[in-house]
Amino acid sequence: MKTVMIVAGESSGELYGSLLAKALKALWPDVRLVGIGGERMKEAGVELLSGISSSLGLTEVLQSFSRVRESFRKTVAALTEVAPAVVVLIDYPDFNFKVARLAKRRGIKVLYYVSPQVWAWRRGRVRTMGEITDKIAVILPFEEEIYRKAGIPCEFVGHPIMEEIEAYEAENPERGPASEVQGPGETRKSGPTIALLPGSRPNELKSLLPVFVDFVGRAKEEFGPCRCVMPLAPNVETEKFTGALGALGKLGVECTRGGATAVLASSDMAVVASGTATLQAALLGVPMVVVYKVSPLTYSIGKRVLNVKHISLVNIVAGEEVVPELIQRRADAESIMKQCRKILYDESCRASMSSSFRKIRRLFSGKHPSRSVAGIIGGMAGWAPRGTGDLPGES
Repeated sequence: MKTVMIVAGESSGELYGSLLAKALKALWPDVRLVGIGGERMKEAGVELLSGISSSLGLTEVLQSFSRVRESFRKTVAALTEVAPAVVVLIDYPDFNFKVARLAKRRGIKVLYYVSPQVWAWRRGRVRTMGEITDKIAVILPFEEEIYRKAGIPCEFVGHPIMEEIEAYEAENPERGPASEVQGPGETRKSGPTIALLPGSRPNELKSLLPVFVDFVGRAKEEFGPCRCVMPLAPNVETEKFTGALGALGKLGVECTRGGATAVLASSDMAVVASGTATLQAALLGVPMVVVYKVSPLTYSIGKRVLNVKHISLVNIVAGEEVVPELIQRRADAESIMKQCRKILYDESCRASMSSSFRKIRRLFSGKHPSRSVAGIIGGMAGWAPRGTGDLPGES
């Protein structure tokens, strides 16, 4: 039986895993898919060995250690019991590097899909990636050159978020925010729609949700009848944040499960936790303020090891500051309000962001990452796609 293992450790990776699972099933309906992920991967046909146990930073890792250890045990057992032809590892390096080494020892092909951020810290991992993988599929354009210079087989396949966006836009050709934003003090037919994306990791939510409560209260006072919508990642354990979520609900914030693309596409601006969602907003052309807050210990360690000028993917891909970044103590309600005023009332600010967003989008347009990665997997396993002599993504 054709079998593939897909291992994702957090919400963004789980989305990519679900899209890949659908692409694999389209080519080989009888393929067996096993792995670690969430509801989206399960719905796409993946037999889950364990759920997502994502964490970030020293203190957060310690808090979720037992869950991660159990996930690892089940994954290692499946390498022998299921014997996949290819193991696909999606980011999540501290976990997936160990899985990759064990898979290689068993003679299983390893494809790393979504590279760890070796360009940001621990450049020595480039060599490690070459040792533990058979091929790497990267989703950011500048990553390909890093690996190719090191002599490691690598391909830039595009970003899976673009697939979701293009599918949404095809179904909603007349999308767009409904409000008409005027200058300060002027009458609006309706207030601005603001998307709130607090991240998916527990530590991000713990740090940012109280800030969002304060911000929304101020925004409602200043911007009039503004609409605030917060799409939470499917894996978020809402019962851990009932206090902050309840406060947001009392302020009229609409909370949804998933649906970030639709929410962003209909928003005038967004307040977004640093992560994949910043690139998602940029590709949709939504002006944003990026916020980031972790435990003091994690931040202190990170400052010493990170080798980047910016933290948001938008600014990293652009190579300059396109969107404002509010980090740690600066990630407070008044600072967010200040940046939102610029977005709402400064036409040149919005125009500059829009111009940069269009340039970024051109880097990712026309790619079909899930189809391309499915083709790479088929090539590694020696499978011919159903009904065609060409692998998907090849031209």
